[in-house]
Amino acid sequence: MLGLSACQQLDSTPNVGPCPVAGVLFDAERQVEIVGEELHENVAWTGAIEGVSGFCRYTDDNPITMEIEIDFAFGRGPMADGREKTFSYFVAVTRRDRVVLAKQITPITAKFDSDETVVRLTEEVGGIEIPRATSTVSGTNFEVLVGFELTPEQLAFNRAGKRFRMQVRE
Repeated sequence: MLGLSACQQLDSTPNVGPCPVAGVLFDAERQVEIVGEELHENVAWTGAIEGVSGFCRYTDDNPITMEIEIDFAFGRGPMADGREKTFSYFVAVTRRDRVVLAKQITPITAKFDSDETVVRLTEEVGGIEIPRATSTVSGTNFEVLVGFELTPEQLAFNRAGKRFRMQVRE
């Protein structure tokens, strides 16, 4: 799926159609690691995908080549064990609203200074190549989705729309 990008080539020929949608898979846009009960003081690590932008290039009957930029925010909570955490995220090319055509999983490491609790990183992914059956197939038939690789428990947490409860002592 990923290789050298034709998006970077200098060519003034307009694309033959719009670019595929680039976005975040809603259920996988955040990752929360909790040690024990689901309370704020038990949070170890968090990750959030804050945005995705994309650029594509295709002419004639050439495949669509695409680059995306992903903005991440990572958090270190009270139960974090250290100053560094490696998360995994995926980039998937899909036939719009249908089937995954290709998926790649990539690690990203957040490193925190001793007093930092939030780190923001931007990841660039180039060389996404989407073959087209014919020259009339448009980029609107595809989408490029990103998200975190989650455990079943993390996915259930996200799908339930849960947020943290603060422990209140009386």
